[in-house]
Amino acid sequence: MADYFRSILETIGNTPVVRINKLAPPGIGLFVKIESFNPMGSVKDRMALSVIEQAERDGSLQPGQTVIEATSGNTGIGLAMVCAAKGYPLVLTMAESFSIERRKILRFLGAKVILTPAELKGSGMLAKAMELAEKHGWFLVRQFENEANAEAHSRTTALEILDVFRHRPLDYFVTGYGTGGTLKGTGRVLRQRSPTTQIVVCEPDNSPLLGSGLPQQRDPDGNPSASHPSFRPHLMQGWTPDFIPSLAEDAVDQNLLDIIMPINGQHALDMSQKLASEEGIFCGTSGGATFAGAMEVARSAAPNSNILCMLPDTGERYLSTPLFEGIPEEMTEQETEISRSTPGYRFDTKVTPALRAENQQPALLNETAERVVEDAINDKENSVVLFALEWCEFCWAIRKLFTELDIPYTAFDLDSVAYQENDLGGKIREVLNQRVGSNTIPQIFIAGEHLGGATDTFEAYKSGKLQKLLARVDIEPGDLGDKDPYELLPNWLHKR
Repeated sequence: MADYFRSILETIGNTPVVRINKLAPPGIGLFVKIESFNPMGSVKDRMALSVIEQAERDGSLQPGQTVIEATSGNTGIGLAMVCAAKGYPLVLTMAESFSIERRKILRFLGAKVILTPAELKGSGMLAKAMELAEKHGWFLVRQFENEANAEAHSRTTALEILDVFRHRPLDYFVTGYGTGGTLKGTGRVLRQRSPTTQIVVCEPDNSPLLGSGLPQQRDPDGNPSASHPSFRPHLMQGWTPDFIPSLAEDAVDQNLLDIIMPINGQHALDMSQKLASEEGIFCGTSGGATFAGAMEVARSAAPNSNILCMLPDTGERYLSTPLFEGIPEEMTEQETEISRSTPGYRFDTKVTPALRAENQQPALLNETAERVVEDAINDKENSVVLFALEWCEFCWAIRKLFTELDIPYTAFDLDSVAYQENDLGGKIREVLNQRVGSNTIPQIFIAGEHLGGATDTFEAYKSGKLQKLLARVDIEPGDLGDKDPYELLPNWLHKR
């Protein structure tokens, strides 16, 4: 085995199976397969690589061709990784109801994200992807019907499971479905090589597409022609679109389902949090939902039964969703009480430990530091000067403000490598302290005049003072419109 991977794509798969200890009923072997160990944090990394490589082999994807797909997030994130590694442009369509963090991750990976109206549901984002593919000649992944999706799980997921359970029986395999790829691809191998394993598929109790027994309406090309009549909006992002995917329908037709398990949305959220707080396993809503199904199976399973549950992704994809509703940003009463149990470093008292004696002594000002400050403030070519720290949230808020207002500026990042030798950055701060009477950072100067720190600059913008100072040096700033500059600060810094 090589001591390194030739690309990130070689790290996909071989995710761990972990035993559940505290939450499992007595006498039941309850296990989870944690797909967040894939490089982009979800089971969809497997299918993303499979569909792209199959398209390369059959010639339907040409070098440099744009890839397009409809996604609730995880498929898109997997595709974004694969396309970045292989050099394909990627466009994704996504209903606006899916979590904000997913959009940001996708764009961070270089993908373009086209939002579709929430009321058009999964069908709307799929139709938009098809429309764009036809218009521009892009390669459409078709994850809901692409056999390479299911094949990824037949070649990897199923074999990994069989290997783990080679010395013990696997009595139940529990999964949800989004595209149906995991269900079909894993299910058909288990059915053939472990025929006693019962396959349990979970779906939202208020949106029982498979459980309804009603067929999916399709057009002559096999695409869904209408939302399924049993679909209702539900809490499990990535699960059960508003139609039955072809791959999931195949699984039904091939008799791969033994049990269809309806899952309550709130129960799914509760189980996700219980996995985190009692087992240290961090998964998303769909993982909590699948685990809720596994727990239901475990309650009626025979003693010594072994149950494996798929956990499709990580909880970090759900920070802006109901999964994290009620998780406080500020300290709780108990946390505040812990803080108050010692005297220092508290928000509700001025008592702080004594500073080290050498830090209380005024430092000798360095001539180089004085010259740096003086030259910067009086630089006629660069009239807006920001003395900052690279890591500082206040400094980043000022950078964002200047960027949004299109204000050119020069930044002196006093904690950067350039200012570390002989503690030049620290000495510049001492010079600034002597000059403006404050040791806080950032400090902003315009045309030699001291404006102040971050909040001073925000107030100067709101009062018009900032604009007047900039006018003196022929800088015409933009406008934030209705946005308050304080919105540029992180939430925890909004206290004014």
